[in-house]
Amino acid sequence: MTALRAVLMGVSGSGKSTLARALAEKLHLPYIEGDDLHPPRNIALMRAGTPLTDEDRATWLDAIAQALLDAPPTQGVVLTCSALKRRYRDRLRATGLPLQFIHLHGSEALLQERLAARQGHYMPPSLLQSQLRTLEVPGADEDALHLDVASSPEDLLQQVLSHLAEHST
Repeated sequence: MTALRAVLMGVSGSGKSTLARALAEKLHLPYIEGDDLHPPRNIALMRAGTPLTDEDRATWLDAIAQALLDAPPTQGVVLTCSALKRRYRDRLRATGLPLQFIHLHGSEALLQERLAARQGHYMPPSLLQSQLRTLEVPGADEDALHLDVASSPEDLLQQVLSHLAEHST
């Protein structure tokens, strides 16, 4: 039986990495930071404030999909990936693995505030608008968990754990 793969998704500044690390630690699962899988060209584009195109994201999504496939089949994994468009999520679903998308969202003001305070990341706050325009919120048919990041990280973690417990049977 293949274990669940949790994909924490959303725009920059939504807290994907923070929540994913906490979830992975709590469940004793490996954690994969999707940003680490971007090719150098993508990082250079983002660092320069240039939004990525679908073509730019293609090799990155392939790397994300491969990371999901490479995870031990019975162990599970927690992974971050903005997964802004449905077709990006469909690319990950094409792996055939049972994926649980966890969509983190918040007000633009809160996201801007978080990005302004963030240090050491190549993604500049100026790209938030592009990501918000690109975002296709997962529809009801995608069975994603939607969480408002105005809640505390501890509360968000509890919501994810409760959701996973309810849907693991």
